[in-house]
Amino acid sequence: MLPIPAEELNGSGTLGPYWTFYRAVVAEQLSQWLPDSPSVILDLSGGRGRWAGQAARAGHQVLEVLDFRRTLDVHARLRDADRVRQVRADDLAFLPDECVDAVVAEERAMSIELMAESAMSDVARVLRPGGRALVCVDSLVLGMAILAEQGQWQHLTQTGEVMLVPWPDGSITRCFSSGQLRELLMGAGLEVEWMRPRTVLSPSTVDHILAGDARALAYLVRTELEAQPEDNDTVGIHLLASARKT
Repeated sequence: MLPIPAEELNGSGTLGPYWTFYRAVVAEQLSQWLPDSPSVILDLSGGRGRWAGQAARAGHQVLEVLDFRRTLDVHARLRDADRVRQVRADDLAFLPDECVDAVVAEERAMSIELMAESAMSDVARVLRPGGRALVCVDSLVLGMAILAEQGQWQHLTQTGEVMLVPWPDGSITRCFSSGQLRELLMGAGLEVEWMRPRTVLSPSTVDHILAGDARALAYLVRTELEAQPEDNDTVGIHLLASARKT
């Protein structure tokens, strides 16, 4: 799979069909992962996605911790106001121990949070025993692609170390191998259930198929979800993991 240029990552580039596919995959992965019975969900995606609303519509009570740098999505808040409570906070100190059933950290939340170990320990603290966390991070594939675009060839062999990659907008992303993500979760006392690239189908493949038949989206999503590339960090711009508090 060819890495996606950095300017495409927020859906602002030319890969429109691919991002339609990507968002459909995320929504279906979350749907399959969410608890079967009504639960209390903590969303740490920073208000950058639509996942709090999806969880709310599935019957869960959601506490969404917002990113201070983003404005409130008033329309989304009104639509799901009965089940989504939004809070602006720097960390989870305002929450008591073992108070939520599940934590969703989508939208690269743990890559944007450079103190990821501390943040993940907080996640483990607020989870009830048996509770689960769904975590999405930037992969080494993405980090290496960005460094290559910047001409930082000397850093491309340092894959055994923590990879902090500067973005064109001045922000920093922390990119993980599957082993590093596993260490992050286990270091917080969580048991890893599974880990996989978010997507393994390449953007060029997805765009080619959807250009020929837009109705093929459901087929592509099903094909992606049926793939079993666990612990493979050689493809995909993001890694996804599910972990449980034992």
